This record gives sequence, structure tokens and C-alpha cells, in this order.
Amino acid sequence: MIRLPDASGGMREYLPRPARTPAPGGGALTSRTVFSAAHVVADPYADTTPDGPAAVDWDATLAFRRHLWSHGLGVAEAMDTAQRGMGLDWAGAAELIRRSAAEAKAVGGRIACGVGTDQLTGPADLVAIRTAYEEQLALVEDAGAQPILMASRALAAAARGPEEYLETYTHLLRQAAEPVILHWLGPMFDPALGGYWGSADLDTATDTFLEVIAAHPDKVDGIKVSLLDARREVELRRRLPQGVRCYTGDDFHYPELIAGDDQGFSHALLGIFDPLGPLAAEAVRILDTGDAKGFRELLDPTVELSRHLFEAPTRFYKTGVVFLAWLAGHQDHFTMLGGLQSARSLPHLARAYELADGLGLFPDAELAESRMRSLLAVYGVER
Repeated sequence: MIRLPDASGGMREYLPRPARTPAPGGGALTSRTVFSAAHVVADPYADTTPDGPAAVDWDATLAFRRHLWSHGLGVAEAMDTAQRGMGLDWAGAAELIRRSAAEAKAVGGRIACGVGTDQLTGPADLVAIRTAYEEQLALVEDAGAQPILMASRALAAAARGPEEYLETYTHLLRQAAEPVILHWLGPMFDPALGGYWGSADLDTATDTFLEVIAAHPDKVDGIKVSLLDARREVELRRRLPQGVRCYTGDDFHYPELIAGDDQGFSHALLGIFDPLGPLAAEAVRILDTGDAKGFRELLDPTVELSRHLFEAPTRFYKTGVVFLAWLAGHQDHFTMLGGLQSARSLPHLARAYELADGLGLFPDAELAESRMRSLLAVYGVER
């Protein structure tokens, strides 16, 4: 029995549950293309400051990617789950991309990497933004990874309307050597991205987004949509050109979107699949057999945990993701780039532990309980 704090300021007793036995890892998934956006492991012994360069534990970071690949998942690298723009600067992201792409090649894992403009500091014009994108696109392609053209804070600040988004993305797609994944990250994940695609009206923004794709469908593998709006995602994917995938980034509605309907389905590129990796892969393997009901029965119960981790302010979901990786034994500490481990409250973390334990996510339930107790002790909770 363990005593956990709740949101009301009280304490409750919780009885940890035995770990479930996940299905073993395996080869690539067949019915859906599934990426897990992966977190980075900070170096806890580095003498850093919140605004200083990222200090990464490369061994632990790459080991976690091998864990995801071993279950047949792809890795979406240097995305917001890796604290891109929230502790991981471009220099750190570039090193992460090089190392992870090399590791993917060594083990035969699938990898796609974020391409952005975060090397820019301060206001920038469209020429500088385009140049920054080009630099990052070249690095990702040279590393042998698939590019993900990430939404750009600099472009959101500089663009005066849809035409400048069309001009920027058209130029980049013409330059791309292979089909890329486009990226629409809503302001709940990053407030600086409000009004992306040239309008705060999502219908107008969607039309611009689709115009970009329609002009170069051969250069677009798919789109990642992270708006936490299942209806809008379904409507958008039904309007995509044939052969262009919709990758759900909706951490609130992913089971229904991946399962799909009689008019189609979404693939996945999700931050929640970082802590859910083995279970998510097991669920998709069930779906590979045509058993949509079994897929939903396994994955639907995980939504409560995901909604908890991604609750507002959503951009701090990374804290819960890294916390669960520590409890699960994927790293030896609960330290994050920029000190972001402090971004969620103790009651929030305690509830995350309870929900994850209830799903049987921890390979060693006793280790998870012991680490939860150690965190409680740091906060002054008596054993």
C-alpha cells in the first residue's frame, strides 16, 4: 500500500497492481504506419542552467529508441516530445538527429526527424526562415532520415497571410529529395503557433494546408495533425489526395482515429506512444489481423492516462512522459532538460503513476513503487 496525494490536498491509499505481461517485440507493423515521438534523457550530472545548452545522456537516450524499435514502432525524432524549443536547442537537436539516424541504420529501425527554424534568434524575415529550414532539411536528408517539416514559430510570427505559407512550403517541397511529413501543431501544444497557415479560422487554415499538399502530392508522404479535434481530423483526412497519409497527433482520441471508419483511418505519430510503446504495438498487431474490436479493447483504457498527461497546459506533457520512463526503469533519474521536471505538480505525477500502474505499464512494478516512494519522500510525504 502506498499513500498518494490528490488534487484536493488530501492523501489516499493506493494498492499497486501486478505488471501485465506484454506481447514480445517483433517486426514492422503492417496495417498502420506508427511513429512514437521519443523523449530525450538529460545528463543529471551536468552543471547546467535552464537557459544553457542541452546536456543529454546519449547512451540512455539511444537505448530508449532501441526499445521502441524492438517493438516495431518508428521513432519520430527531435520533435516537441524531445523538448524541441523547450530545453533542446538546434545544436542539441542536430546532434540528436545524427546519432539517432545512425542508430536507426545500425538496427534497421524506421526514423523521421523534425526540420524547423529554431536556430534563428529574434525576429526573422521570410528569406532567413526559408534558409533556416533549408539548413535543417539538408542535415536530416544527409543523415538518411525522413524529414518532418515542423511548424515554425518564426514563420508564424513573420507571415502576414496564407500566401507566405504557400510560398515557403512550396519552395521547401520542391527542394526535398524524398516525400516529407508535414506538421500542424496546434497552439495548445505551443502558444506561439496560433493562427498557423495564415488564419485563426481553422477552416480557412485547413484550405491553405490542403492547397500546399495538392500542389505537390508526390512530395508529401503524409500530414501530422495535432489539434485535439477528432472531427476536424476525420474531415481533413477525407480531403487528402490519394496516397497521402494522415498521421494522428491527437493524444485524446487516437484509438478511434487509428481504428478508422468505412471511409478511412489515420496512421499515428504520437507522444503518448512513448510511455505506451509496447502496449500500443501490441494493439496495432491485433489490428493487423483485422480485429478492430480487440484493438479498441486494449487501447481504449489508455486514453484516461493520455488525457491526464496532456491536460492543460498541454505543452508540459513531456514532464509526465519522462516521469513514467523513470518509473518504468528506462532511465535512472527524473531529471529533464531545462529543469522541466518541476513543470507538473506532485498530485499530477501521483495520478499519472496510479493510472500507468493500473494499465500494467511498468515492467517491474516494485521498482516503480520504490521510485514513487522516493519522490514522495523528497516532497516530505512520510512513508
